[in-house]
Amino acid sequence: VQLQASGGGSVQTGRSLRLSCAASGFSLDDYAIGWFRQAPGKEREVVSAISSSDGNRYYADSVKGRFTISSDNAKNTVYLQMNSLKPEDTAVYYCAAVRVGAWFDSQTFGLASEYKYWGQGTQVTVSS
Repeated sequence: VQLQASGGGSVQTGRSLRLSCAASGFSLDDYAIGWFRQAPGKEREVVSAISSSDGNRYYADSVKGRFTISSDNAKNTVYLQMNSLKPEDTAVYYCAAVRVGAWFDSQTFGLASEYKYWGQGTQVTVSS
């Protein structure tokens, strides 16, 4: 099982980036993918998650309206389109996988301890 995150970079405020999370060894039909981020000196926080099995998507309040999560099950890849980036979005972004179940909803998608598989991070830096 492997998750490969990519697409990070350095951009100016207001610009966009698209992160990719390529999964191997399991199917997105059985797992939800979450994006988390961690800035220096701060706690890891959830950004967004998608459950391909039912199409549900969840977002942290801080990114609603700016970020969009999507999946391409044929490619076993999840994307995070990040628009209108702000300096406070600067962080290392990680994707992680959790087996879906009835418990996975808008209140629980951010529970990092439930995610079983984690990818390496990709750095996003937004300058003002």
